[in-house]
Amino acid sequence: MGRFAVSTMFFHEYPCDHIFDYVAESGLDSLEFWVETPHFWLRDRPEDELAGCIAGHPELAPITVHAPSLDLNPCSINPRVAGISVDYAVEAVQMAERMGAAVVTIHPGKRTAKRHPSAYDYRRFEDYIARLREVAEGTRVKVAIENLEPRVNALLSTAEDAAEVLEREPWLWFTLDMGHAMMTSCDETIRFIDLCIERMVNVHVSAIGGNGRPHHPIHDDPEALRVLAELADRGYGGYLTLELEDMVFPGALSSEEKVVLLSKESEALREAFS
Repeated sequence: MGRFAVSTMFFHEYPCDHIFDYVAESGLDSLEFWVETPHFWLRDRPEDELAGCIAGHPELAPITVHAPSLDLNPCSINPRVAGISVDYAVEAVQMAERMGAAVVTIHPGKRTAKRHPSAYDYRRFEDYIARLREVAEGTRVKVAIENLEPRVNALLSTAEDAAEVLEREPWLWFTLDMGHAMMTSCDETIRFIDLCIERMVNVHVSAIGGNGRPHHPIHDDPEALRVLAELADRGYGGYLTLELEDMVFPGALSSEEKVVLLSKESEALREAFS
């Protein structure tokens, strides 16, 4: 059975110590600490406080980490944007290692223009991967690349794309964002499992809502539960990280309501993997 977690961005409006408390209260096993969690990011990333939260909640350790991605693009046509994006990813790997994290998830980047990626974009991607390869060699944390939404300019959004990168980079791991994959189809999501499960160490868990967008709850969604059953049947034992968007609900959720919802989601995960 894998470890059941949630992204800290679900509690984005709360201080980090409160977030750790809420996750523990929900019955989940761990959390994915998004470096851009506002209380951490906007205060210049106080690692001593994060380390204190982890030490105060040993039942949630080891955590996973999500590298910064908002407003960033390591394959940007703007070299300064690309450069700072790569630097932030490298720093996230180093921070994850210092925090004793098990996995750090990175985004692959995209072409700036809404067109199919060009040779230039793939050169940027190779430079990015080379930097990550270099920093990963001296760490214990697993660096895992995530599939993006199926958009024309995405560099990694199909199962074949992911499998090709993983074959080329034997040190690299994989985070399946099932919501992103399910925007194409449930069958495409299972194709990711077929091709990448041996390198899969984290799954971002969510369902597709009526608006066709991911990051909805999974506990009463047949297609999401089908994907989880496929993972369970194949013996997946990595992290299963609920990546939920609190803006999809009719009104603002209190912390108590968020904890209750996560308890339902946790129960659905445990049933799928029982």
